[in-house]
Amino acid sequence: MTDTPSVIDHMDYATLTQNALRGVIREALIKASHPQGLPGDHHFYVTFLTRAEGVSVPEDLLRRYPRDITIVLQHQYRELKVEGDRISVTLSFGGVPKVLRFPLSAITRFYDPSVQFILEFDVEEPLEANDDGGPIADTAPPSEAGATTEPDPDAPPPDTGPKVVSLDQFRKK
Repeated sequence: MTDTPSVIDHMDYATLTQNALRGVIREALIKASHPQGLPGDHHFYVTFLTRAEGVSVPEDLLRRYPRDITIVLQHQYRELKVEGDRISVTLSFGGVPKVLRFPLSAITRFYDPSVQFILEFDVEEPLEANDDGGPIADTAPPSEAGATTEPDPDAPPPDTGPKVVSLDQFRKK
């Protein structure tokens, strides 16, 4: 049997694709930041990791949503700003305005239900994000926070390669 040489992607197409798809989110948020707001029935559900690098969330929200949070940008958002790859928005939680800041790289899901458009990303979570409690719209089982175990020497190494977002689910059939 002949071993085939492994192909190395020196272009890193997976990362280029992820960055391009985040550019779609960026452009949609820029449109939403205009004074007239979102056109038609468009509205966004944006899920991001609350403990990712560059995220700034008020402490009370961080306690309520220690892993991730889904925000809705529809009628009652203010001061939405897109500056480079960073987003800032003021939302009301229990009638109290709160400023949330996060980079595009912290977004794990972007959904516009008015046109059934969704993008999902695999984003590495910081270890301290695995607390008990549940984020809004979280479907993943909570991790065991603080658990320490010896690594299994027979286990395969963790996959540290780039993550790919499949566009097949978005194509009309």
